[in-house]
Amino acid sequence: MSNTFVPPTLASETIFHIGTFEVRNTLITAVMTLVFLTIIALLVRRKKYAMVPSGIQNVVEALIGGFFDFFAGVIGDREKAKKFFPLVATIFFFVLISNWMGLFPGFSSIGIWEEHEGHEMFVPVFRSTFADVNMTFALALISVTACQVFGFSLLGFKGYAGKFFVNPFRDPIGCFVGLLEILSEFAKMISFTFRLFGNVFAGEVLLAVIAFLLPWWLPASLPFYGLEVFVGFIQALVFSFLTLIFLKVATTGHGGHEAHEGATHGA
Repeated sequence: MSNTFVPPTLASETIFHIGTFEVRNTLITAVMTLVFLTIIALLVRRKKYAMVPSGIQNVVEALIGGFFDFFAGVIGDREKAKKFFPLVATIFFFVLISNWMGLFPGFSSIGIWEEHEGHEMFVPVFRSTFADVNMTFALALISVTACQVFGFSLLGFKGYAGKFFVNPFRDPIGCFVGLLEILSEFAKMISFTFRLFGNVFAGEVLLAVIAFLLPWWLPASLPFYGLEVFVGFIQALVFSFLTLIFLKVATTGHGGHEAHEGATHGA
């Protein structure tokens, strides 16, 4: 036991090993989030859909329908929205539940004390998923990679690659802009990674300080939890919203004209 304040570490901590694979506390929370979302999905799937929805079907339809209409309105193309929505909605709910799960009592406070380089160090069993920069980078990599996949899929190889590779002798300015576009794809990953990580880690530090100064059940600490609930929602919305915008940009041809998608309208 220790009375001193121990701030959260920048890196996640290893809880146990599976062979040589390190199972870290942020990974445990990520798996818990996936299990929770899977259970909800299975419960909804087991329901027999009624023409007049009720109960969980009513909630899910209102939630999914509302988000789809919002995202479709943002990009102004319902057909594209149908293609992008599964990925964007998955990112939103995964980030949202991960952020909110990190606010539960016991997160960052239930753990063990270990000896590390001659010092006693507290290792929490559970930490918010995106308090680890590796997790935010992985999600950013998925988002940016999806932009490339959809870009090639909807514009074709020549149409999409033409955004980045332009003959410098025919169009030197276009060639320079193409190089900037390539750099911007890497910049997106860095921006995505540190925006989410910074906000989640800052919130984790804030709650750790409040928990040290005040018991979590004290009314004075509740506004901070309310703030983190709101911030968790905003971060999930911002990440998914930016992914949607980048997907729209990636699938828009030069000059704002859409490339033909071929005979792909048949679902």
